[in-house]
Amino acid sequence: MVETLPVGRFQLQQQRLELKRWIPAFLSSHKTLFVLLWIAAFGSVFFWQWNIGGSGFSIFAKVGPGRPMPKMRPFAFNLTDFGGVGDGVADETAAFERAILAISKFGKRGGAQLNVPPGKWLTAPFNLTSHMTLFLAEDAEILGIQEEKRWALMPPLPSYGYGREHNGSRYGSLIHGQNLRDVVITGHNGTINGQGQSWWKKYRQKLLNHSRGPLVQIMWSSDIVISDITLRDSPFWTFHPYDCKNVTVRNVTILAPIFEAPNTDGIDPVAIKSGWDQYGIAYGRPSRNILIRNLIIRSMVSAGISIGSEMSGGVSNVTVENFLVWSSRRAVRIKTAAGRGGYVRDITYRNLTFDNARVGIVIKTDYNEHPDDDFDRKALPIIRDISFTEIHGHGVRVPVRIHGSKDIPIRNVTFRDISIGITYKKKHIFQCAFVEGRVIGTIFPAPCENLDRYDEEERLVKLSAAQNVTDIDYDI
Repeated sequence: MVETLPVGRFQLQQQRLELKRWIPAFLSSHKTLFVLLWIAAFGSVFFWQWNIGGSGFSIFAKVGPGRPMPKMRPFAFNLTDFGGVGDGVADETAAFERAILAISKFGKRGGAQLNVPPGKWLTAPFNLTSHMTLFLAEDAEILGIQEEKRWALMPPLPSYGYGREHNGSRYGSLIHGQNLRDVVITGHNGTINGQGQSWWKKYRQKLLNHSRGPLVQIMWSSDIVISDITLRDSPFWTFHPYDCKNVTVRNVTILAPIFEAPNTDGIDPVAIKSGWDQYGIAYGRPSRNILIRNLIIRSMVSAGISIGSEMSGGVSNVTVENFLVWSSRRAVRIKTAAGRGGYVRDITYRNLTFDNARVGIVIKTDYNEHPDDDFDRKALPIIRDISFTEIHGHGVRVPVRIHGSKDIPIRNVTFRDISIGITYKKKHIFQCAFVEGRVIGTIFPAPCENLDRYDEEERLVKLSAAQNVTDIDYDI
């Protein structure tokens, strides 16, 4: 249970308050020294994280050992209180289940917190409860059991019809929740590790009879916070909030191998989806009012941030800002196809940096992957009202490829303040087909002929007469 604050800790907090009062005066007379020290400290952290190995790097550094876990609920328990061992060998599933059952009884009293101490905690999938905080200490690692028979089967997602990879039941997630409210998963950068290697191998060898499960999936829930943890090596999608409201993800590191880790999307809806063809249309739940910012991403297989291709319920009012993608196949992408129906509209991209990407901006309307042959070929998606502002970078082969079609034209696309250094020396580096929109001011590289031209004061300079011109180059 939670202890009261010791006197010594109270005195330490008083000293910290005095320190906070002293800092502004110090900074005003030592500004240059402070800046130099800050640069040196950040550089040291970055260099250390870059060299720790693994399949990626994180800018969130570790701190000293023995860091106390803070109280975030009126009541708190340790996993060891329920028989947890933490040696990476013992099966901790029952300990998690007993702990969460106990926490479920505190919902009307403000909820409770489950602390996962340092150690390796091997477990089969388990379910969360409402009004709960799952707190992972520094050096705590939850490990997913690799035996697929220990992963419960669930019905396919309603908006995906018979299934994503196989018809019928799908595997559930390692950490799961349904119809919940007020759930927090956080910590001192502890790790939830799906140990997805065996799943990826069996998927490639076609040895699985059911669709793979995500690492963390929360369904039909509200007021969800995921922060200050590491998620890695998911069997399938990493974090998937499905039909949820008021979801916040911040200060989260997501890792998976660059290659041979199929469909390990970091966050769906950072890969923003809303249902697949006729099943998504019937389910009718749009993804909307989404803010994505302050991300560093690398993706050698797909894209840094994607919308679609499963967007049949509609996607709207999405803002992506302060985003760096490096050494990737694509930076940002919208993908759809005939049969999807739905819409993608009111999408804003702002302050993006592309560092060595094969293609920078992609809009694709012929992503012809369908759950079955019963989709409505006349269900055409609407793609419109998309803006790109402050887009910069270097080492990009094709900065823009917008591929509409006669049946699925792309409307009202705006480009402003674009400067992307290119590596592709052929003619078609800003590629368009069946798109209309405008360019405000001067951008580099020069835009395609499909777009109207405006000056910096947004005064019309030249109308395009070639919205349906096609100069898509498939040889890159």
